[in-house]
Amino acid sequence: MSAAPSADLAAFRAALGPIAQEDNPAIVRQKSRDFFWYSPVLKRQLEHVTGDLVVTPKTEAEVVEVARAAYAHGVPLTTRGAGTGNYGQAMPLSGGVVLNLADLDRVKAIRPGVVTAEAGVIMEKLDAETKAHSRQELRLHPSTYRTATLGGFIAGGSGGVGSIRWGGLRDLGNIIRARVVTCEATPRILDLTGEDIAKVSHAYGTTGIITEVEVPLAPAYDWVDVLVGFDDFVAAAAFADALGNEDGILLKNLAVIAAPMPHDYFLRHQKFIRRDQSLVAVMVAPFALDAMLTFTARDARADVVYRSDRASADDLKSLPPSYELSWNHTTLRGLRVDPGITYLQVLYPFPDQIAKVAKLTALFGDEVPGHLEFVRFDGKITCFGLPVVRYTTEERLEEIIRLHEEHGCPIFNPHRYTLEEGGMKQTDAIQLAFKREADPKGLLNPGKMIAWEDPAYDFSAAKTYLFPGLRQAG
Repeated sequence: MSAAPSADLAAFRAALGPIAQEDNPAIVRQKSRDFFWYSPVLKRQLEHVTGDLVVTPKTEAEVVEVARAAYAHGVPLTTRGAGTGNYGQAMPLSGGVVLNLADLDRVKAIRPGVVTAEAGVIMEKLDAETKAHSRQELRLHPSTYRTATLGGFIAGGSGGVGSIRWGGLRDLGNIIRARVVTCEATPRILDLTGEDIAKVSHAYGTTGIITEVEVPLAPAYDWVDVLVGFDDFVAAAAFADALGNEDGILLKNLAVIAAPMPHDYFLRHQKFIRRDQSLVAVMVAPFALDAMLTFTARDARADVVYRSDRASADDLKSLPPSYELSWNHTTLRGLRVDPGITYLQVLYPFPDQIAKVAKLTALFGDEVPGHLEFVRFDGKITCFGLPVVRYTTEERLEEIIRLHEEHGCPIFNPHRYTLEEGGMKQTDAIQLAFKREADPKGLLNPGKMIAWEDPAYDFSAAKTYLFPGLRQAG
């Protein structure tokens, strides 16, 4: 795929001067991809997608020059972090330039409760610096923490590890400020705070190029991984739901994975797990471990099968942390064993989330093995589902989605690459007006925002969106 016919790529390249460029087709193709192949639907639709050029600025000033040249020469510009997204967020549907922000990776300021860093910083590196500085750590991070960038998380993520305590990126306070470069004749640098953050959070870089982010920190702990086995998945879900509501037990992650997935997919933990065991994977603060184990002992069905605080030196060296058994890593580990699976993203709304889990478990059985992530959502503990789907046809996948929604469980569809169709980002007139102002030629990540591509788009759809529109914020 190449840039739009009106684009003058040669003139764009000449305008960049010393800013790093790469046009080797193999490298450009690699940098044009993310984890879209989790979805057989997106794999079919997006397998051919590639950009024409990778540009890697080293400073915000160079980002401004890239945006200036893109506007002048009509070249599409798709911003990329580490490419760990799952829905084609960073894939250049119109060709053009993949804007690689990996070299914008400086941690700029750390103070009590806050860190300011450039968008390309790897989240594990950021945490290492904040821990060394003042024993603080990020509140939220994806399971791809070791490779994902901060800017990519803000532009394409929704929450993850830490959401059991802090909610998601949709919640006020979890992003303090986003610094954004516009794509205009004379690009501007905007510092967005308050309601304005929603104009660029989870927008896939369609409304501006995020160069710097300020996010809150929490006290850092040497979190203990505990794996608890259950003979029954719904019993495991009920246990996790109750544990998540224990206000005095500080958790960082709380996941439930149905048998036989823990045994079959978590190969390095396999020796601890029976094939018929469902698993509750917990990250708990060291001071809360005794309380968590006391709570667990009250449930005769619970079997503690692994504790990292009692693991051997060899196990500590070889076993992945429990957050790499959860969230999107559960599906990733499954795909390595069985490439025929895919997954969904489900909300089980409070207050009858466990009853809904039980109904859908009975309905689908082993065709859709359960995977729950417990989170704080609108102030209440409930669960998201990332169930595995034993994929047969696209028609059956759509039927499974419909049945979830008929049972009152909204789907945020990971088999769609636009913001709106996936049900994650509700665009509205305010966000569309901001895009018209910040990206008047529509060069930023074209094809991902239906509201921009289709002038007849209806903002009034009664769909559930994870990131609600600005008009709903008051």
